[in-house]
Amino acid sequence: MSDLANLRKNLIARLEELGHRVDVFESGLREPLDADFAEQATQMEGAEVASALEHSAILEAQHIKAAIARIDAGSYGECTKCGSDINPARLEVLPYATECVKCAA
Repeated sequence: MSDLANLRKNLIARLEELGHRVDVFESGLREPLDADFAEQATQMEGAEVASALEHSAILEAQHIKAAIARIDAGSYGECTKCGSDINPARLEVLPYATECVKCAA
C-alpha cells in the first residue's frame, strides 16, 4: 500500500473518530438541565466546554476532508500559496497542512 493510500486510510479513521466525538458532544448538550440552580451553573459551564470541543472537532474534520480531497486530486503536499512542496516532517505532524512553513509564517 502506498504512503498516500495509508495516510488516506488513517485520515478516514480519524474522521470517523471525530464524527463519533461530535455525536457524543451533541447528545450531551441536548440533555435537560437539573432543577437545582447551582447544578445548572455547573452543567452550563460543562456545556460551554463541550461546545468548544465540538467546534474544534468539526473544524478538524473539515481540514481532514480537504486533505482527503487533495490526496484524491493529486495535489496533497503542495503549498496552496506558493506551490512548493510541504516538508514531509510538517505533514507528519499536521497531515492536513495546506501551506509550507515559509507561507504559514
